[in-house]
Amino acid sequence: MKITYKGDYALKTILDLSIHYGNGVIAIHDLAKRLDIPVKFLEQILLELKKGGFVESRRGKIGGYLLAKHPSRIKLGEVVRYIDGPIEPIACVGSGYSNCKDLYRCVFRKIWRDVAESATEIVDNVTFEDLVSKVKSAKQRLVYAV
Repeated sequence: MKITYKGDYALKTILDLSIHYGNGVIAIHDLAKRLDIPVKFLEQILLELKKGGFVESRRGKIGGYLLAKHPSRIKLGEVVRYIDGPIEPIACVGSGYSNCKDLYRCVFRKIWRDVAESATEIVDNVTFEDLVSKVKSAKQRLVYAV
């Protein structure tokens, strides 16, 4: 699994929209500024996330973007796969792969399959609601008084 800049920005975008879930639409310029993402690149990412059913857009002067569903219904693995492709670190781990003559005696395949299963177990059991809780918890730990 390799997360590209596009994938990283997509995850950060979904997280930001999750943090602000229920507060209405968020203007693309506000998102870009908060996330330090060039607006043109963010437009491409949001278009892809919209096609994937993760975000919705509203047009007009007070338009912007919002999540298409509750953050508890969006898993980290879904977004990673949609933007950056399979979780598996190598093609031969995927089901139905048959382009290798050493497929069944390869000592590495089992290791890569274990890696893929472990990564899948993690990313498919983390929702954006979980991540919002972690963000809020981290912010609360930083608040202290004298």
